[in-house]
Amino acid sequence: MTQSRVLTGITATGIPHLGNYAGAIRPAIEASQASDTESFLFMADYHALIKCHEPAVVQQSARAIAATWLACGLNPEQVTFYRQSSIPEILELSWILTTITAKGLMNRAHAYKAAVQANVEDEAADPDKGVEMGLFAYPILMTADILMFNGQKIPVGKDQIQHIEMARDIAQRFNYLYGETFQQPEAVVDESSMIIPGLDGRKMSKSYGNTIPLFEDEKKFRKLINKVKTNSLEPGEPKDPKGCTLFSIYSAFTDEAAQQEMRQRYADGIGWGDLKKYLFEFLNEELKDKREEYNRLMADPAELDRQLAKGAEKARAHATPFLQEIKKKVGISPMA
Repeated sequence: MTQSRVLTGITATGIPHLGNYAGAIRPAIEASQASDTESFLFMADYHALIKCHEPAVVQQSARAIAATWLACGLNPEQVTFYRQSSIPEILELSWILTTITAKGLMNRAHAYKAAVQANVEDEAADPDKGVEMGLFAYPILMTADILMFNGQKIPVGKDQIQHIEMARDIAQRFNYLYGETFQQPEAVVDESSMIIPGLDGRKMSKSYGNTIPLFEDEKKFRKLINKVKTNSLEPGEPKDPKGCTLFSIYSAFTDEAAQQEMRQRYADGIGWGDLKKYLFEFLNEELKDKREEYNRLMADPAELDRQLAKGAEKARAHATPFLQEIKKKVGISPMA
C-alpha cells in the first residue's frame, strides 16, 4: 500500500487550549492512525522565536505541547514526533532555499504585508519599522520544514494556504535549477474542523487572550467555564444553541445524539448557570484521564526528552542523507 506523507508543525508559543484540541490535535492524532498515512509531527520551536523573545515561555510551551500530544493519545512509535531544533538539517536547507527565493515572493507574504500596511497607516517614516527578518523569511523556514521530508499533505488553516503555495514555488524553482529533488506539497484544509469560540465569543486564540487551557486544574477550569459570555435570557426562557459558545464547546466533545438532547434542553429553557455547571462536570470527566497523564509527563521532562529524541533520530535518518544529496546538487560537497 502506498503511504501518503502528512506533515504538521505546532508553534511552541502558549499552552494548548480546547480549540487546539478540537481543531488540530485530535484530528491529527486520528489521521496518524490510518494505515495509508505516514505522519511527521513536530514542535516548531525555531518558529516560536519569531513571535516570542521570552526564553522561559518558549521552553515551557514546548514542554506543554509535547506532554499534551502524548497525553491525548499520540503514539510516538507510529509517527515521527520531534522538535524542529533537533534537526539541524532543516536550518541548512532553509539557507540553501533562501539563496534561490525571490524577494518579491516574500514581499507578498500576508504577515509581512500586514506589518507594512500598519506602518503606512501609522505614517511611519520607514514602512518596514519593527519588521524583523524572522517574520520576513518565515515562509522559507516553513518551506524547509516541509521539503526536508518531502511532505505531501500539509494540514493548515486557510490563513496558511499562501505559505504552501510559496513552498510549491520554491520547490519548483530548485527542481528547475538543480534537477528533480522535491515533491510539490499540497495544502489540506479541513472545512469540517471545529472552530471553537473563546470566553468572549470570538475564535478561541492565544492572541485574543480568551482561551480555556485544555488541562487547566479543576478549580481554574470551573472558573473559566463560568466566565464564558452568554446573553441575558432567564432560566425557563427558550434559548438558541446556534452561535452559543457553550453549545459549540459541548459539540466538540459529543456526537449528534448528545447534541440533539442538549438542543432540547435549550428549548426547554435551561439556565445558563445550570448549563455551565453541566458543561464543567462533563468536560472535567471527559478530560480527567488525559489530564492525569499530562501532569505525569509535565513532572517528568526527562521522559519527554527521551520520546522527542527517539523521534529526532527517526527524522534525521531521513534528513541527513537527503541533505547531503541536496548539498551535492548545489556544489557543496567534498573536494575529492
